[in-house]
Amino acid sequence: MSRTSTHSRRPRGYFAIGAERISKPLNLGNLMRSAHAFGASFVFTVAAHKTIAAARPAMTKADTSRTPEHVPYYAWADLDQMVLPQGCELVGIELAEDARDLPSFRHPLRAAYVLGAERGSLTPAMIERCDHVVRIPTAFCINVAIAGAIVMYDRVRMLGHFAPPPVSPGGTVEPLPVHVHGVPANLAPTA
Repeated sequence: MSRTSTHSRRPRGYFAIGAERISKPLNLGNLMRSAHAFGASFVFTVAAHKTIAAARPAMTKADTSRTPEHVPYYAWADLDQMVLPQGCELVGIELAEDARDLPSFRHPLRAAYVLGAERGSLTPAMIERCDHVVRIPTAFCINVAIAGAIVMYDRVRMLGHFAPPPVSPGGTVEPLPVHVHGVPANLAPTA
């Protein structure tokens, strides 16, 4: 597949992904690498454990694409420091009964996804700040980096420009129709 066709399938808008109170450098490195691959606009942490700042070599082992060289990384010390772009909706990813299931969630055009710490959850203050809380429908918690990759994949699948799947496994995928541009708005006839 050519680079142009892949780029044209990227959804409009932007997204970021991060974690609150993350403590394992390899998890953050894996999350950053996936974020870079899926086209995140920035990556962030909130109240990360002190091991994160001290563990650059371990993160680099997991993040072989060197994400911070290509994608901004914000390390906010606490929730009060977290500043998102205007109009950006904060989406908490949490295995909670009252959260919306990811397959039934319509991703915002402008979103920042936040995951909880390993062996923990998003803090009540973070949940309160979220515009949406979404759960990945699993029987138990999964690795933070894997959870992030699932959410980013679902966003690209839902908002990207892909042909719908065939009715049966192995069926023919119908190509998307060629987009036809209309008359520019300033030249369109008025009623």
